[in-house]
Amino acid sequence: MTSAPSAARLPPPPWPFPERLPFAGRSVSLEPLGVEHIDELWRAAQGADASFAYLRYGPFAQQRDLQELITELAGRVDQPFWAVRAKSSGVAQGWLSLCDVYPQDGAIEIGSIWFSPALQRTRAATEANFLLMQYAMDQLQYQRLVWRCNALNQASMNAAARYGFTPEGTWRGSAFSKGLRCDVAWYSILAAEWPARRAAENFDEDGRARNRLVHAPTTP
Repeated sequence: MTSAPSAARLPPPPWPFPERLPFAGRSVSLEPLGVEHIDELWRAAQGADASFAYLRYGPFAQQRDLQELITELAGRVDQPFWAVRAKSSGVAQGWLSLCDVYPQDGAIEIGSIWFSPALQRTRAATEANFLLMQYAMDQLQYQRLVWRCNALNQASMNAAARYGFTPEGTWRGSAFSKGLRCDVAWYSILAAEWPARRAAENFDEDGRARNRLVHAPTTP
């Protein structure tokens, strides 16, 4: 009689809750989001209405509207947010967060991402996401990292593929945003997959990943 294979030894739950720590990369720095970023983020949001299309908030008619949002996001105790400051510009041009944190299950999501058009598709944008991915998987040792987005948001789904997330399917009609019912596409990276994803992180001189991070195929 053979015995069942032993499971890999994991850190005992609960996993640590993410802290609002600053992070510095080669091309970007992440700073805990606060009211001190409002002026820079307001300037970054000008003429960028389309960049808020798939978020529950924005665009903003007045700076005070953005200020109310940033104040609320910065005060969330269960969802730490960071402002994204590209070293090339020296100013904050977006934000992102770690959300839907389940310390008992070792599961966490990177989400609520807004990058201004000037930040999108840059080395700084890629590295901003990767810094939080490293924090969640290497430092906090979470076992499941989630990426989800509106199923109409092709740019976000392309980003999930670049980072090596595996598609898990679509939840039909599972979210309501800006008066519309929408489908949500789900992706994940598991702890056992993370070393290969992390090793593939590299950039060319234009800030794009040299090697496309590939995910495991799924059956329709």
